Amino acid sequence: MSELVSTRIRTTAAKLGLPHLAESLNQYAGRADEAKMGYLDFLDLVLAEELAIRDDRRFRQSLRLSKLPHHETLDEYDFSFQPELDPRKIKDLAILAFVEAKANAALLVPPGVGKTHIAVALPVVACRAGFSVYFTTLDDMVRQLKAAEAAGRLSSKLRTYLRPGVLVVDEVGYQPLERGEANLVFQVISKRHEKGSIILTSNRTISEWVPRVR
Repeated sequence: MSELVSTRIRTTAAKLGLPHLAESLNQYAGRADEAKMGYLDFLDLVLAEELAIRDDRRFRQSLRLSKLPHHETLDEYDFSFQPELDPRKIKDLAILAFVEAKANAALLVPPGVGKTHIAVALPVVACRAGFSVYFTTLDDMVRQLKAAEAAGRLSSKLRTYLRPGVLVVDEVGYQPLERGEANLVFQVISKRHEKGSIILTSNRTISEWVPRVR
């Protein structure tokens, strides 16, 4: 490959927003020459590499915007430490069929099981699959919504919780909600109906939540 052609390809790649191609052109050409690739195979190699890099960049950006407290994965979860937890159910959730269907999932497990780890690991999978994610505790969400309502910015703040494809609400049921606070939470849940998924976590059963609205 002549220097003139190499320079022209690098310039065009930069204009097309393909910086990795511009930086790795000689490496690609060397791999193609070593494998005696045809033109289509070489093009396939370049496009596959660029797509993988773009997907990884998008994934990392999604993780940054998600506000997840950490990025632990299901592979790092020790199911043997929790024999009462059926790993098949968690791995079924990781297929993300419920996210595709814009349905919800509630992780109701006793303390010490690692529910927050699971509640983070599932959104990490969702980020990798291209879904937008936002993580919050119920307490923080209520506090943010109340402050926005008092400032006359409730509609704007609601969009924070309505926009993502997957909303994770951790630590539900820990503190009782006043009726006005419960109404704010209901607005989020009702407006997200059939528009996006919610993952709730709690160490209480659903029946225990109701008396905690006062």
